[in-house]
Amino acid sequence: MIKSIRHKALRNYWQTGSSRGLNSNWMPRLRIFMDALEAADEPLEMDFPGAYFHSLKGELNGYYSVRITGNYRLIFQHEEDGFTLVDIVDYH
Repeated sequence: MIKSIRHKALRNYWQTGSSRGLNSNWMPRLRIFMDALEAADEPLEMDFPGAYFHSLKGELNGYYSVRITGNYRLIFQHEEDGFTLVDIVDYH
């Protein structure tokens, strides 16, 4: 279950369905990833073909990542009651 979303446009999309402020090319993957996060209980449930799921190190230690496209990733943390700090970043 998604508990908090850091990225403003992504939070607006999740709450209202409006994709304003998000790249339209990302929307098919974002829909899949956000629905999967909402349904998941553990981070490993995001490890499906084509997601390029992995845990992050360094400054983003404690986060997990899936690939949206190119250099952009959907990152998130996991706590006992759900997924938090969901964000879109270009960390490459």
